Amino acid sequence: MPPHPAHPNLTVFDHPLIQHKMTYLRDVSTTHRPFRALVYQIAGLMVYEATRQLPTVAVDVQTPIETTTGRRLAGVVTVVPVLRSGLGMAEGVMEMMPEARLGHLGFARDERTLRPVAYLKRLPANLDAGPVILVDPMLATGGSACESLTTLLAHGAKDLRMICLVASPEGVRRLEREHPAVHVYCAALDRTLNDHGFIVPGLGDAGDRMYGTN
Repeated sequence: MPPHPAHPNLTVFDHPLIQHKMTYLRDVSTTHRPFRALVYQIAGLMVYEATRQLPTVAVDVQTPIETTTGRRLAGVVTVVPVLRSGLGMAEGVMEMMPEARLGHLGFARDERTLRPVAYLKRLPANLDAGPVILVDPMLATGGSACESLTTLLAHGAKDLRMICLVASPEGVRRLEREHPAVHVYCAALDRTLNDHGFIVPGLGDAGDRMYGTN
């Protein structure tokens, strides 16, 4: 799937099944249980394409009939959700790649500076051992995403990519400025941000809708 024509580091998935599920995800009448299931399913579908270019190595494998040559991933994949809403996506990704490692990043907004401040960093060692996939349902202002990517780079990550469900043009442009080497995969590039920093039309607060909180 080619990158977005206006954003070379962005791929927007137009797969009919992803778009079908995204429509239910946006619907205000979708309650938390089906919402969680949809996030899980969409993330699993997206990671299939987002990992298409991962390097592989040839290995010998013994079948019940004879020895043949197969291919395995060349590096160790690490999946890092941004808490809390990223957890639902991480589960869908890990269903497709159960051999991947899992890290966690949590951020809270400093009400004085309005900047994200980390309250949790639990990351595997040797992040440079393979690709690192950051997952977060929403790329809105880009603040948490940029802080997360900066943190992962500081911990040794070399090959970084991000998967989100919905992105705003503002968030995409910020990542292009601050992390131009990171490719972003999303299911929708929406119109804009409102005065409260929510994506429009968006799907509301992903964490609240996923867990039935407000």
